[in-house]
Amino acid sequence: MRKWLPLVTVCLGTFMLLIDVTIVNVALPDMAKDLNTSFGSLQWVVDAYALVLAALVLGAGSIADLVGHRRAYVAGLVLFAVSSLVCGLAPGSGTLVAARAVQGIGAAAMFATTFALLNSNYSGRDRGTAYGLWGAVAGASAAIGPILGGLLTEGLSWRWIFFVNLPVSVIAVALCVRVLRDANAPHRGRVDVAGIVLFTGAAAAVTYGLIRANEHGWSPAGTWLWFAAAPVLLMAFLAVERRITFPMLDLALLRNRSFVGVLLAGLVLTFSAFAAFTYVSIWLQSVLGMSPIEAGLTGLPLSLASFGVSAAIGRFLHDRHPGPIIGGGLIIVGVGGLVAGALVHGGATWPELIPGFLFVGIGVGLATPTLSSAAMSAVPVERGGMAAGAVNTTRQLGFAFGIAALGSVFAARAQHVLSDRGVPGASGAARALGGGQGPRMVAAAPSGARHQLTDALHAAAVGGVQWTFLVSGVAGVLAGVAVLVLVRPGQPAGESPAEAATESVDGGRPAAEPAAATTSR
Repeated sequence: MRKWLPLVTVCLGTFMLLIDVTIVNVALPDMAKDLNTSFGSLQWVVDAYALVLAALVLGAGSIADLVGHRRAYVAGLVLFAVSSLVCGLAPGSGTLVAARAVQGIGAAAMFATTFALLNSNYSGRDRGTAYGLWGAVAGASAAIGPILGGLLTEGLSWRWIFFVNLPVSVIAVALCVRVLRDANAPHRGRVDVAGIVLFTGAAAAVTYGLIRANEHGWSPAGTWLWFAAAPVLLMAFLAVERRITFPMLDLALLRNRSFVGVLLAGLVLTFSAFAAFTYVSIWLQSVLGMSPIEAGLTGLPLSLASFGVSAAIGRFLHDRHPGPIIGGGLIIVGVGGLVAGALVHGGATWPELIPGFLFVGIGVGLATPTLSSAAMSAVPVERGGMAAGAVNTTRQLGFAFGIAALGSVFAARAQHVLSDRGVPGASGAARALGGGQGPRMVAAAPSGARHQLTDALHAAAVGGVQWTFLVSGVAGVLAGVAVLVLVRPGQPAGESPAEAATESVDGGRPAAEPAAATTSR
């Protein structure tokens, strides 16, 4: 059992940081009521964490390569715990959003070092088993988040979704000190501050532009200024990375189509599988009147399917070509979204979600552990933080962009339905509905119009959720097909040492793995 304690240590951190991506979903209505937040603030409670995690995990990986992976992991745990305490004590939405952003910094340090630490502590078949079990935890965490959030919100308070991180963090830090080994000594180099700032700015510009469009529409020039700033900042980032001696992302990796396929898979996986949950939760609670626990439990089929698939097959996938597994998993996720979108219509209630969620869970269970191992084998072991950071950056950006983009999809469809029903101010009503304000709208309406308004809001919410599922499903299927084309066996190595190491993504042995580990396979 002691052999698996390092895995337990890494999985504790992963479980916390991924649960905190989705655990707030079912608590949003209670947060809105308690803190009197606007629709934009409500989105930022979710997006501040996901965006900072996505934008900084790549830079955190580079820093971890310099200071040591275990040291960075412990520092991330401590910062995550402290900021979780502040989140739980937050007196207003501004403090909560700021603390969520700091929480994302700690999560980035943990997430960036996860795979490197697994590689340091396991080899051969044990490494494959570790990746499979880690994938089971990672795949199920995002779906378990709403369940746990519902239990804590209804049983105690929404603040306990943050307080619960404190004892888990203490246990994880204690295990780190006693059992976690870092096989790679820190090496000299410089932190790519310019790259971190420019990449963070580009990601933030896109996300803020989408959220601003949800609040104020697509017509104002201020919305488009943010979208115009994003490519400028991204081009500046690429220019800096091309010239700097110690970049946080080796651009030579992007010349390898298989590695690009892995990054694409990471981006779309979280978008297609989990981004719609925010709006599903709003529909279930604000429109159907379900409790936080009931709303969270609707995701149980997804959690069980994801955990079961990853745990059952993960150890058999360590020597398989990852393209068909990742691409197939994405296609199954996409099919799940399309099934959910087809079943959720008219007078639909929560049971119509179950078939789609089962498909999504199976796809997540297939793709998650394979995606992680494929990314890690793309670079030499001393740049493990870079590989982990790259794939985890795309995963979290997919979720952050998904929350914002699907918010526009939800609002657009809801507005169309409300307009057809003759609801005055359909645009503002659609945004309020997406912010969980449905019950307030009904309570404020004249008594004679409440029944009609309730029916209209129900139809609008169902239409909005249906379209978020359909968009997610189409994205998953298209991305899965693209991954099947991009991630292919036998691709020749590139010109740089880092790119040559990507041979293992296409089915070869990781460049830095010892021969003994290969024999044990």
